[in-house]
Amino acid sequence: MTSVFVTIDTEYSSGLVTDLSDAGRRDNFARSISCDTPEGPAGISYKLKMFERYGIKAVFFVDPMPALVWGVAAVEDVIAPILEAGQDVQLHCHTEWLGLAGDANPLASKRTGQNLYDFPVEEQFEILQFARDTLVAAGAPSPVAFRAGNYGANDDSLRALAQLGLRYDSSFCPALPEASRISLTPEHRCPTLHEGMIEVPVGCIGTHSGGLRHAQITALSLDEMSSAIRHASDLGCPSFTLVTHSFELINRRKLTVNPIVRRRFAGLCRLLGTTDGVATVSYRDNPPLPAGTGPSPAPLQANPLRTGYRYAEQLVSNTLYGAL
Repeated sequence: MTSVFVTIDTEYSSGLVTDLSDAGRRDNFARSISCDTPEGPAGISYKLKMFERYGIKAVFFVDPMPALVWGVAAVEDVIAPILEAGQDVQLHCHTEWLGLAGDANPLASKRTGQNLYDFPVEEQFEILQFARDTLVAAGAPSPVAFRAGNYGANDDSLRALAQLGLRYDSSFCPALPEASRISLTPEHRCPTLHEGMIEVPVGCIGTHSGGLRHAQITALSLDEMSSAIRHASDLGCPSFTLVTHSFELINRRKLTVNPIVRRRFAGLCRLLGTTDGVATVSYRDNPPLPAGTGPSPAPLQANPLRTGYRYAEQLVSNTLYGAL
């Protein structure tokens, strides 16, 4: 049985902040969390309903850093419906919010940075401690797993997380090795012990150029995702991690649904709810185990028809519905 981790990076957008008023917070929530559109919500409430319909367990990596500017209540509004639906809440962290926090920045140095790895290990510990404590103050159970915003972690991040008592990290993306500075290679595609943590890499498939492409809703077609999951199951891979975001089914600036991406998501939910040999799981109830020391199973190789269809689909998506 292959465990599929359906992970949702759930976050307000620091890039969409126009002011720090409560009205600004509500607008950001509507664009990044609830994703309110003329066709109805397409954010976390929609995803939660789809997960319930198909019996899917999911992991919501929730970023509590906006509490620096809008208070803990802003994070409570995100967490409450997820917990009510019985889904898993784990820790996410975008350090960009430190640049908006002013005197509320919890660091004595008031240092700011785009990624967690921009900070020395002592300050990473302070940031992560603040993020964990804020997540818990907003109603979440104490987290056991983490993903860095922008995948921007390094080995110091893992050491700090281990010191805080977390056990799992999913900040390493083999298809985007330049995004994080964790000292693993694209060959590390299965859960592995590293710096006191179990690192759970983001899933990927092969490309025609010999590289890898990450398993994100906006990066792969439905056929590619379904083929990758079946491939992992056929090879007996212990787990496969998919990534999406709370806002990926819409154009956030226009507040309109992207029907191509939403159709992918709906198809993925149907697939996960009906495919033998795979089970969706959470870090809380079915945590991943590290693989052995042997090489990771080969990723799904590129297929001209699947790749060509994705190129055509992405062209239509970007032309008609725009970027996120």
